[in-house]
Amino acid sequence: MHWMQYGGWSTMGGMWLLWLIVIVVVVVAIYLLARVAGVGTGRGALPREGESAEEILRRRYARGEIDREQYERMMSDLRR
Repeated sequence: MHWMQYGGWSTMGGMWLLWLIVIVVVVVAIYLLARVAGVGTGRGALPREGESAEEILRRRYARGEIDREQYERMMSDLRR
C-alpha cells in the first residue's frame, strides 16, 4: 500500500477528474468548431455577422453549392 502514502484515493480521484475535464473540453471544442464550419449540415459555414443575403448567395455560388440558374433566380428574388 505504498501509494496510500502520497494521497491515496484522493489523488487518484483527482487525476481521473482532471482527465475527465480535459476530455469534455476537447469534445465540446470539436463540436463547436464543426458546428461553425457547418460539417454534416450540408449548408456550409454559418453566415458571418453583418453579412447580407446577397453575400451569402455569392458565397454559395462560388463554392458550387448552387448553379448559375439558381443563383440568378435567387438573386432576382432578393432584389425585388
